[in-house]
Formats: sequence, structure tokens, C-alpha cells
Amino acid sequence: MPTLPEVPLLDHTTLESFLACRFEAQSEKLSDIPHPTLLKDAQKGAERLARAIMSGEKIALVGDYDVDGVTSTAIVKRFFDLIPYPLITTIPNRFNDGYGVSKNVLERLDADVIFTVDNGINAIEAAEVCKMRGIDLIITDHHTPGDTLPDAYAIINPKQCDCSYPFKEICGAQVGWLLMGLLKQELNLTIDMRQFFPFLALAVIADVMPLVGINRAIVKIGLEMMSRSTLSPFVMIRDFLNRPAISSEDIAFQIAPRINSAGRLEDASIALDFLLADTTERAYHQFELLTALNTLRKETEAQNTAEAMLQVNPNDTIIVVAGEHWNEGVVGIVASRLVSHFQKPAIVLSIHNGIAKGSGRSIGNVDLYTLIKSQETHLQKFGGHKMAAGLSMSSEVVEAFRQGINHSAKTISPEDFIPHNDIVGELEHEMINFQLLELLERFEPYGEGNPRPRFLIRDADVIAVKLFGSDQSHSRIELRPSRVSQKTLELIAFRRTLECPESKKMSCSYTVNKNEWNGRVSLQLMMERIF
Repeated sequence: MPTLPEVPLLDHTTLESFLACRFEAQSEKLSDIPHPTLLKDAQKGAERLARAIMSGEKIALVGDYDVDGVTSTAIVKRFFDLIPYPLITTIPNRFNDGYGVSKNVLERLDADVIFTVDNGINAIEAAEVCKMRGIDLIITDHHTPGDTLPDAYAIINPKQCDCSYPFKEICGAQVGWLLMGLLKQELNLTIDMRQFFPFLALAVIADVMPLVGINRAIVKIGLEMMSRSTLSPFVMIRDFLNRPAISSEDIAFQIAPRINSAGRLEDASIALDFLLADTTERAYHQFELLTALNTLRKETEAQNTAEAMLQVNPNDTIIVVAGEHWNEGVVGIVASRLVSHFQKPAIVLSIHNGIAKGSGRSIGNVDLYTLIKSQETHLQKFGGHKMAAGLSMSSEVVEAFRQGINHSAKTISPEDFIPHNDIVGELEHEMINFQLLELLERFEPYGEGNPRPRFLIRDADVIAVKLFGSDQSHSRIELRPSRVSQKTLELIAFRRTLECPESKKMSCSYTVNKNEWNGRVSLQLMMERIF
């Protein structure tokens, strides 16, 4: 069992001070969003797109199949509809095309200018094809560049070593949006770029960007706008969530998985059609499809996770598992499940026709991209960033890759493997009240870089453990934290079936959330980790 951490006893005042310290050095003013001209090649890219529009050239956009990529595509398509100017839009199919602006995708595009959103930084081959065909390729991306960059007309990515954009941790949708802002200036248009904030909020949250500084400002305003937007997709999201205000956690746990499921299991165009829906009927129809796909995704993921768990070598520092015909669309989620269970970075590969292709997820401060790069002699392709990456290799070298990456990981400090979701302290029973809820709401939105505070319950008496839900897959645990008081706390553990421990004692971490149901507001304590 994990060691019980030493944490301070908190009251509301000390908790408020702790949370306020997270943001002391970060500006949260929208006016402090750095100007897009600071992005290397952004002005050059905007000028080329403007020339193409003014001379009637064919322009094509290549997106990506995750939430960030689909949302990026929706922002750009909506922007071009406002000009208005025809835009050829395509999102690669994960199973038929692979990732990004591949040769396969280029074969079906007839355009003078092609630009990407949320992909392309490693598209060396695609850039060569474009050069041969006389197509100007403009790449907008936010993933970590490799040692060699594509020979493209323009590359817009804040993570380029010679890019002066000061805020590096932005998502693909933000890069695309900044480019559209410059294009607006080039064309001398009066489009309000703030209208895209709800889409940006969706992408920033789903792509797990740090919710600090300008990201926090955009998400805060974006969620507020989402709560009153008349655009069909956001009307649908509000109806589905059935609550007056939308939180970052609603997006992360309810909406993003549904949008992601289209690209994971079928085709991302289903999700794009949802975000572009111009009637509520259309939005409802697409959302129903996404919900059905998400249910199927959960079933597939559960099956693949169970098989992957059996393969894990407990002595490895970095988990590497591979399975014949595991669903390529869910391997990233399976990797996340393994990370959560084993508290180690995990790479999950699906083998088809001798090729092992998959995703990795990291933990704490472990730079997974650098670890994978150390084994690039084994790899056919790889890309991503510190916390998440995609890769492919011959199935014959999977074992050599596993041994190699674990050898590289020996130099990493054990402290780097500690998750960032540290417990902030213990709360006395009487501190868990509506005043606490109001305090916590003042520091929303929560997410990467600003995690919802986790609290500790130490050596509590277990009064009862009950299962609930249609399939009895959730647990309700009643605890008495203090022997001198008869007061108890009720904690909820969704998608976990727990039993009363033999010792009738439990130590665990939990978060405090607002539960709104039929107009009634209550506190909901969500169990996180059992010690």
C-alpha cells in the first residue's frame, strides 16, 4: 500500500492562501495574450493565405482526429465561413490515413495552399510531396519538433527553438486561432475573435494544457460564454449537462470523451459535424452518435485494459505492452489507466500486420517524449510532448524498445515519478461545508497546472460500504473520521466496486465538488486514492 503522506491541517483561511499562491506570478488578463506576430512565420503564413483568398486560389485545411484537432478545424472552418471563402476541410482517418498530413491525405487534396492545424511538425515526407506538386504548405502545430523540420512554406509552432512567442504551452486550436487573427488583419475584416473562446476552452481543457496565465483567462471566459451561447453545439452541451454553469471538469469528463470517441472508433467527421452544426436538430443527432460511440469506446477500452494489465512487467520503470489487434483508437486511454494503476509512465501498442502502433502517457515530471526519442533507432515514426506521445515500430523490435527505454529511464530521479496531484492537507469535519464550496469555486477552472485540491482522511472508521447504479459498479462509503465525534462523511467512488476492509479502517484522499440535481445543491465528496 502507498505510504500515508504528511500534510498540514487546514482551515478555510490557510486553504485560500495556498490556492492564491498558485497564480501570483501569472497574468490572467486577456489583454496580455502575446501578439500573434511573435509566433515565428505566423505573419508570413497569414500573408500567403490572404493572397490566396484575394486571387481565388484553392485552400485546403488538414486537421487532426482528437478534440484539439477537431476543434481547431471547426474554428478555422467557422472563420472562413464568416469571410466568406470556400475551404476544403479534411481530418485524417486514424485507421486508413494514419496521423497528420500524410501522403495518403495529400493524394485526395486538389489545392494551391494547404495548411494544417494541430499536426505537421514532423511531416517531412508530406512537405516534399507538396514541394514537388507546387503546393505551399503552412504548418501550424504545438507538438515538440524533431531534430529535422519539414521543408514547408511556413512553420508556426511556439515550441520551435527560434520562436519568440513567450507562452509555449498552448494547444493546437490556440495556434490556429492566432493565425486567423493575423489573417483577419491582413484582410482588414471586422470579425470579433472572442466569439471562438468557447471552442478554445474546449480544446485547452481536452488537450490538458496548464490552466494558468492566458490559458486560464481564455478557459474562464470561454466557459462563461459556453453557458449562454446560442450556437447549436453549446445549446446541446448545456441540455445534456442540465446545469446552469459549465465547469472545466464537465468538459474533461463528460464532453471531451464523446468528441474524442468519433476519431478513436470511426471517423472524426462525426465530431466535426457536431461542432459545426447550424441547427439544434443537427447538433442533437450528432451528439447521439457521439454518445453511442463513447459507450462502445468504454467497452472496448475495458477489454483492452484487462488484457494489457496481464502483460505488465512489475519490475519495469516504464511500462511497455503490445497486443495483436487491440483497438488503435483506445490505446491512449488504456495507457492512462495503466499509469493510474501502477503510478508509472505507460506505452500501449496495437499490432496490425507486423506494425506496432500506439500511444504513451507519462506521470509527474517524467519527460516521455525525450525517453521515446532515446530509442528512435527502433522507431518508424514518433511525436508528441512531455506527457503524451504517439509512436510506431516493427513488432519485431518491441522487446528491444522496452528494454532500451527502461535502460534510459534509470537516470531519472525517483522524485520525478511522483504525481502532481499532491494532497494539500487535512480538513476538520466542520470545515467541510458550503463556505468551503464557495471558496473552491473562486479558484476555478481546475485542471492541469491548477488541480482541484485533494484532501486527506486519516485512519477513519468504515461504517458502511454500499454499491449503487444500474450495474452496481459505483461505491458509496460512509466514514467516521474521528472517534470523539459521531458525525460521519459520505464519499462516492464512481466506476469502482469497493469492499469494507478487514481492519474496518480507511485512509484516503478526496475532492469536494458541487452536486446539482433537480434544482438542489449539495456537497459531494469524491474518493480519489486509498492508502
